[in-house]
Amino acid sequence: MSQNPASPLIDAASVDAAINSRMSTRAFLPDPVPRETIEHLLRLASRSPSGTNTQPWKVYVLQGASRDSLVEKVCAAHDALRADPALAAEYREEYDYYPEKWVSPYIDRRRENGWGLYGLLGITKGDKDKMHAQHQRNFRLFDAPVGLMFTVDRIMGRGSLVDYGMFLQTLMIAARGHGLHTCPQAAWNGFAKIILPHIGAGENEMLVCGMALGYADPSHLVNGFYTPREPVESFTHWLE
Repeated sequence: MSQNPASPLIDAASVDAAINSRMSTRAFLPDPVPRETIEHLLRLASRSPSGTNTQPWKVYVLQGASRDSLVEKVCAAHDALRADPALAAEYREEYDYYPEKWVSPYIDRRRENGWGLYGLLGITKGDKDKMHAQHQRNFRLFDAPVGLMFTVDRIMGRGSLVDYGMFLQTLMIAARGHGLHTCPQAAWNGFAKIILPHIGAGENEMLVCGMALGYADPSHLVNGFYTPREPVESFTHWLE
């Protein structure tokens, strides 16, 4: 029997655990994820709110040969871009994910995150080869067996990206409920000109981001990297 969506939560502790255990996983096991599980997660995510119920999300699931082929195409482009930085003009994000100018406290958090991760992996400042290799792990989906690409129709407004954020979070929390981990990835956005034709997206679609999905490798050092969060009092204003 299906539960009435309006009924109260039965197990708040499990919801809390799913939220608190979500992390950007950067090393996955090769174990496949059943299609019915992925469909179930997407069905749950589809319950996410959106302005006037527009439901602007479009999802492309890559497994097997389609996944591997895209990985090789984008990794080759990433290598070529390193060899010839002038190619950067060909690989531009369609929307600004990050600010053009970084200011505190955001730049401080970004640096803490970057050097915390690189320090854990033994990558020192100036080690461009190791930095490039670690960045390319994004385009290998951190070895996850499932890659997800998310698009939105360009005609939609910026509010649809807010809707999309809720959809992605719901998907990631649902994944935790089934013992799976994820890594949302804006790194793919610059290679949209390769990705969109590969997945068969229409000319009216814009790449929002990618995501790795699978079972985390518990033995890998990188999965011990758990990012800090600001205390509630630092970002909350109470008005009475």
